[in-house]
Amino acid sequence: MDTNSKDKPGLWQIFAVFAKIGGFTIGGGYAMIPLIEAEMRRRDWIPEEELPDIVVLAQSAPGILAVNMAIYTGNRLRGLKGSIAATIGAVLPSFVAILLIAMVFTSFKDNPVVQRIFQGVRPVAVGLIVVPAITMARRSGLYWWTLLLMAATLFAVAFLKFSPVYIILIVLVGAVALSCVQEARRR
Repeated sequence: MDTNSKDKPGLWQIFAVFAKIGGFTIGGGYAMIPLIEAEMRRRDWIPEEELPDIVVLAQSAPGILAVNMAIYTGNRLRGLKGSIAATIGAVLPSFVAILLIAMVFTSFKDNPVVQRIFQGVRPVAVGLIVVPAITMARRSGLYWWTLLLMAATLFAVAFLKFSPVYIILIVLVGAVALSCVQEARRR
């Protein structure tokens, strides 16, 4: 994106886009990824090849994924003010919804209709979380070893209850070691 200020989106526009994303996403940060990617592509705010890097960076930083993505994207678009606009936009709809739910949910939580609504929303949220994983896998290239690594990670975390932190550390050490071996072979 050109650094010319007339080509940059306005703060209100950044806020509105992230408020829309925050308002129509059920399932948290991972479910927001497809919407954020679609909005960034549609508006040509961030190059498509940079989007997976934003996701990885947002996952690596401490804090909530959606907020981290909003901070990074807003900063990329308009600096500190853009980060603030994007973050408030991403968080405000959820905050208002949670506040309203907390105020009235106790009187409706045992209602069969409300229970069925939540039962119907859960699988949708899971599906929205799986979409970015598939998209990132496709972009990184589906090699036999990436599929094996994904399956091993899923198994280790879901069934063996390994901490994702240890898996990431193991993969980082392995990747650095493999890179060093390959570099030594080239010499």
